[in-house]
Amino acid sequence: MYFYYIIPIIMIIGLFLLFNWLMGYKKGNIIIDLDDRYINYSEYISAIQKKLESEGKDVEYKGDRRFIIDGKKYMFIERNVSMGGVPLQRTILQPEK
Repeated sequence: MYFYYIIPIIMIIGLFLLFNWLMGYKKGNIIIDLDDRYINYSEYISAIQKKLESEGKDVEYKGDRRFIIDGKKYMFIERNVSMGGVPLQRTILQPEK
């Protein structure tokens, strides 16, 4: 009888964890939501650098989606998500191991 309640709860928790993983919510990640939407890759990289530098970080772009931020290596991941019908371009900077 309890089986019918446990499966939906597990599914909801699983979907929540999947959503958080896709959106980049993980320890060590740097998440940036920029005001503008960038199609040109070089403009996008420049906007990321400016945003991080305005936060007081030392930023260097190494090419091939790789940054060095405050001496640590990060890989750049882009996600496009619809939030309330409006597309959101999310930038996730994930530490490299």
